[in-house]
Amino acid sequence: MARTEWNLADVWEAVAHRLGDEIAFCHGAFSLSWAEWSKRADALSSHLVSAGLGRQDKVAQYCRNRPQYLEAMFAAFKAGLVTVNTNYRYADDELVYLFEDSDTAAVVFDAEFTESCERIRHRLPAIRSWLRIGDEENCPAWADSYEEVVSTAAPTDFAAPWGRGGQDLLLLYTGGTTGMPKGVMWPQHEFFLMIEEQYGRTPPESSNPAYLEQGGRRGPRVLPGPPLMHGTACWFAMAALFAGGSVVTLTSRSFDPVELLDTVVRQQVKGICIVGDPFARPLLAELEAAPRRWDLSRVRLVMSSGAMLSRQNKERLLRHFCNARLVDGLGSSESGSLASSSVSRGERTAPASFRPRSTVRVLDESDRDVSPGSGEAGRLAVAGHLPLGYYKDPEKTASTFREIEGRRYVVAGDWAKVESDGTITLLGRGSGCINTAGEKVYPEEVEEVIKETPGVVDAAVVGVPDDAVGEAVVALVSIADDTGLDEAGLISHVKERLAGYKAPKRVLVVQSVERHANGKLDYSNARATALGLLGLDQT
Repeated sequence: MARTEWNLADVWEAVAHRLGDEIAFCHGAFSLSWAEWSKRADALSSHLVSAGLGRQDKVAQYCRNRPQYLEAMFAAFKAGLVTVNTNYRYADDELVYLFEDSDTAAVVFDAEFTESCERIRHRLPAIRSWLRIGDEENCPAWADSYEEVVSTAAPTDFAAPWGRGGQDLLLLYTGGTTGMPKGVMWPQHEFFLMIEEQYGRTPPESSNPAYLEQGGRRGPRVLPGPPLMHGTACWFAMAALFAGGSVVTLTSRSFDPVELLDTVVRQQVKGICIVGDPFARPLLAELEAAPRRWDLSRVRLVMSSGAMLSRQNKERLLRHFCNARLVDGLGSSESGSLASSSVSRGERTAPASFRPRSTVRVLDESDRDVSPGSGEAGRLAVAGHLPLGYYKDPEKTASTFREIEGRRYVVAGDWAKVESDGTITLLGRGSGCINTAGEKVYPEEVEEVIKETPGVVDAAVVGVPDDAVGEAVVALVSIADDTGLDEAGLISHVKERLAGYKAPKRVLVVQSVERHANGKLDYSNARATALGLLGLDQT
């Protein structure tokens, strides 16, 4: 019998048939059952095919967190189309680049982005369909009302004439650390197996409807805090839906910790996704200001990924999420999960220390395994269920997805060392590595130590030109209003914890440390700020 591969539309349709009127989505007062979600996706899928989209054409989601984001993905998968995540913070030229590079043929966009779409649509003649979410009465003539489209009748479990399969793509654009965004091409079969294994589930290599029904397979109600346009939040939500769970999204345009906490309690959320300290800090400020306001005892999982979560903030969070496990995940768009660190209340864990998956290796410059306990830095490499590579970039694909000892690995650029107990300590991205007097300094390692200092709210470490050592280590820190900065004391604290060459030569106070929408540090901006404050040439 021929092997049948997993397709994400097939998975969600099977769950929808089983759960029917069970809730799939909550967004403020708006909710959707599984049956309604699949029916609306059928209508959108039919519309996209009628608009002239063909097999593996691209559909962009240009919207904030809302059920329609994942609904548009479901519709695309039903018709054998490909999704394109869109950063809603992009300016016009960045949007044009993304839509042209991805060969986008249809765009689903929030009404608030109408003017942006109006300005760029004449530069994008290949886009055949624009669908606007919200404000149906004032929909422009060049766009279709999303709600009208999904309210029309369509065949149940709609499929285009060309069908669908496990090699259909999920395309995730990632900004990375340098250059323009790149589209990571995940075959849906590999993506499903990767996600399921990441969450401790063991799917068969061939698709099997019985697997989706075992044990009743009723997943948790989860809330992704970060934007769905980033893999951290979107994959967290998708994992819950694969398991027959439900997804709660926040209605505010920017992260509101009070709204998140209120929603978690009101909707009885069991799992939350955040992005490290940038999300933990505002949550903790509210929780510690009103420690009895929210009953969070129902929460069983707090997942963090995408940015460092300090040891102190882990411990503080677990005082409030008393029955939860806090899982700090290490991964990338190219690999999925590489490793994780899991801790419950009362347990201790080392900062930036992770237990790697069995398919993960740490390799030196000669592609040999780094010896545990040696202190040597190496690159993280992961095998297993992997993407095909980068969309329309064979050169970057060849350098990142490599065959090592007869097995295919992704070597995406994260550096780490292997401790004597087999855990790995993340050092950071090689592209951000600072070379000072011939020694390598990884910013994240130093930032973690700096953030342990009382009064430090956030920190970024960068290298600046220095005649004596090539690059000098400089730290930008934001501090609490009621504290001053003891620069010498902070530098001394770093030297007590790390080798002296890793300590900052200067510590500069800034109002806030710039981060991207996904919570990751904006190192380019941080370096420019440091150069400006030090009066150095920025060329």
